[in-house]
Amino acid sequence: MPRHMELLTIIYEDADLLVVHKPADLVCHPTKGDAYSSLISRARLYLQSSPAGSMEPAPSPHLIHRLDRETTGLVLMAKSPQAARQLGRIWEDRAVRKEYLAIVHGHVTPDEGIIDAPVGKDQASHVAIKDCVRQDGKPARTEFLVERRFCSVGHASTPPDHLPGADDPQPRAHERSHTGLFSLLRLHPMTGRKHQIRIHLAHFGHPIVGDKLYGGDPDLYLALVENRLTGEQRARLILPQHALHASRIQFDWRGRSREFSAPPEAAFQEFINPANHT
Repeated sequence: MPRHMELLTIIYEDADLLVVHKPADLVCHPTKGDAYSSLISRARLYLQSSPAGSMEPAPSPHLIHRLDRETTGLVLMAKSPQAARQLGRIWEDRAVRKEYLAIVHGHVTPDEGIIDAPVGKDQASHVAIKDCVRQDGKPARTEFLVERRFCSVGHASTPPDHLPGADDPQPRAHERSHTGLFSLLRLHPMTGRKHQIRIHLAHFGHPIVGDKLYGGDPDLYLALVENRLTGEQRARLILPQHALHASRIQFDWRGRSREFSAPPEAAFQEFINPANHT
């Protein structure tokens, strides 16, 4: 069972590993904020708070992978340089299976499939960190499975007007009818490109609920960083953070299989609660 600390929600810990649940709206790497403003800084503070009387030096956390600021879920850290090197090789060799849950606009069909679309920098965007599907991009593949299709009471799913990958003939979200319709997806990224899942789902015509960068309105992300999101914009987003959750990690390490899981946060679970659906 997770241990809820003031700094971290710990899913698992031993002499080499620290597996935590990253909450929404927390970056993985340090920022200009205080020591509580990033996941790695909180992990460092936690590990430094060794039991009274201990003469052993506090271990230093090493991030093995990262999540976007608004993405919730499992993050794995190593507690020594040696463990970090070993785990890093596993990630580089893609010998890890990662599973995500996402709530997207519209009823996704078919029931399962693979989105195979290269990604690269979105040169048409004013947002420097934004990427898109482009034919000269790096290979990227995402496997998806539809867990549930539903209509949420009291929520209108407004289709975006533009999605990345304009050179691709696939229908855009504005050509689909998504009003009030949503899908819960289980996803397995087969490659590890930046923002891959978010880009692929938007390109597929089913952007993630609450995604300010890839949801179709470029002003939403700018309004967020400039602290000028209006009530109307927040209502269109439906959820305060985008509905993407890293739910499971599995890999083989030191002769045994390791698997960790964590449920989504309350807002995510409330949104997919069947009691709120028609």
